[in-house]
Amino acid sequence: MKKRTAKKSSAKKTRVSPRPARRAPAGKSVSQKGREAAVAGGGEKLSFNHAMIYVKDVDRGLGFYRDLLGFKLIEDFQYEGKPVYARLRAPGGDGTIALHQAGPGASMASEGVRLYFEIRDLDDFCRSLQKKNFYITQLPRMMPWGWRHAYLNDPDGHEISLYWAGENRMKKTMMKAAKQAAKSKPE
Repeated sequence: MKKRTAKKSSAKKTRVSPRPARRAPAGKSVSQKGREAAVAGGGEKLSFNHAMIYVKDVDRGLGFYRDLLGFKLIEDFQYEGKPVYARLRAPGGDGTIALHQAGPGASMASEGVRLYFEIRDLDDFCRSLQKKNFYITQLPRMMPWGWRHAYLNDPDGHEISLYWAGENRMKKTMMKAAKQAAKSKPE
């Protein structure tokens, strides 16, 4: 009796072991290399659209974001005569947020997420909020990273930072320079 032998396949076998990660050229991070590839290759770039904020009451959220902070209503949606969604545009730019009715019993906790809104006249803006009896958890002050911040919470407890970074917004922060600036500015 003849022994059967397995036929050899001419197809290449799939590599099973993982490949080591490719290294970026010296002086460039992997993320820099990826950004350059997207730009050079004409690939579409990701852009930020909006932040969705789940709220217990959309009307109350509108009272805060539109009426107190000055956001402009783009659209809203009602279900059975009650607002359940609203999209708003920042008064000083193209940034948008959406307020969405949270489900019954849903937690409003948003630990790990904070909304940042930038305004040049931070101190004046905070004073105007205080005149409307709105509580600010931290009045404007220079932070170690060189930006001036104030902190507050919206009616559902979402943390918000009002700040002014100016020309430093897109630059790496420098703690030493920020400490020096904090000493020279009144709080």
